[in-house]
Amino acid sequence: MGQLFGTDGVRGVANADLTAELALGLSVAAAHVLAEAGTFAGHRATAVVGRDPRASGEFLEAAVVAGLASAGVDVLRVGVLPTPAVAYLTGALGADLGVMLSASHNAMPDNGIKFFARGGHKLADELEDRIEAVYDEHRTGAPWDRPTGSGVGRVSDYDEGFDKYVAHLIAVLPNRLDGLKIVLDEAHGAAARVSPEAFTRAGAEVVTIGAAPDGLNINDGCGSTHLGLLKQAVVEHGADFGIAHDGDADRCLAVDGSGAEIDGDQILAVLALAMREAGQLRGNTVVGTVMSNLGFKLAMEGEGIQVVQTGVGDRYVLESMKEHGYALGGEQSGHVIILDHATTGDGTLTGLMLAARVAATGRSLADLAGVMQRLPQVLINVPDVDRSRVGTSAELAAAVADAERELGTTGRVLLRPSGTEPLVRVMVEAADIEQARAVAGRLADVVKSALG
Repeated sequence: MGQLFGTDGVRGVANADLTAELALGLSVAAAHVLAEAGTFAGHRATAVVGRDPRASGEFLEAAVVAGLASAGVDVLRVGVLPTPAVAYLTGALGADLGVMLSASHNAMPDNGIKFFARGGHKLADELEDRIEAVYDEHRTGAPWDRPTGSGVGRVSDYDEGFDKYVAHLIAVLPNRLDGLKIVLDEAHGAAARVSPEAFTRAGAEVVTIGAAPDGLNINDGCGSTHLGLLKQAVVEHGADFGIAHDGDADRCLAVDGSGAEIDGDQILAVLALAMREAGQLRGNTVVGTVMSNLGFKLAMEGEGIQVVQTGVGDRYVLESMKEHGYALGGEQSGHVIILDHATTGDGTLTGLMLAARVAATGRSLADLAGVMQRLPQVLINVPDVDRSRVGTSAELAAAVADAERELGTTGRVLLRPSGTEPLVRVMVEAADIEQARAVAGRLADVVKSALG
């Protein structure tokens, strides 16, 4: 069978690619693998299970809970909460395992499974590989070792998760948000209750949009992948700025008071300077990815801050941060990791910290974000192609070489297969936007012809 785990767990169309049988089997496999690794040694294992509001999350949650309990793991169901909340609660409650059911920014028909290890950290690649191998072994006939009687897991609801997570967010804020008027776009997702509650408790006047999830409308024309409604609402309400999350609220993007977009690179730049001022930017370094805008790197270097770049994916940003002890990292897409307070990207925390910086300085978000100037960057997603051949196509390699010669030292080209969707991303930066568009368009055409 093909590889199940991508850069952000297992993801696919719910009840087609991601079935109840698969969710149950992976959960049992995860329990067995973590037991073999010694995670459950000497005690009865506990797992925290949460989900976003997708309709399919209801039956997938039931399957995951059944799988874990059948493997002897006690389960705490926390209900609809953001991915970072499940990660936080996994650590705060001393659980051995966390499971989040979400497809993040993907459209409603998709869903996904993310596993967290003890402490709320994403599983290492080798553990995911082992879970997949064990699942495949048993799918093809090897029997599970199943507990019976009192050995089966018990299932209970942990209703205190909401307040415990919100209290954590408020506790780590450096200052209150009194006097700020903020529009929050919750993408009809997992933070529809959490984020407005946290911002309100912190003192902000809050206007919410995209905060009425019905199981079918998640990410539908709203949230961090569709900023149009947020821009309109900020201007209409005369707000100081707006914050947008994705379906599972591990991302944060923003718009300033005029409705102009503030991306993840700009948010990172603002937070890097705030953390340096507070003596919290360890190593005087911020971690980005190869997709970070060149303008971000130039701005940070101008401020005397080092930028370390990793492969695309917040897991790789996090790995670099943990390995070297850095405190701040993230992606242009809005995954921002503040490692002193979260083990994964946390959109609500990021938005709160950004708002705290605005409140503390008395400066507008536009002014703060002006620390960096984005170089023109064009990103084209090319769907329905064989993303596995990006690195082996001679035709594509020749086209990239031609583009790099044309751009010279004033721009760059990046092609990469998506880790979560069946598409290839073509990114081009250039000093001139028209040149960037032209080069990106030509490369996208070659991707279609060479990999289609």
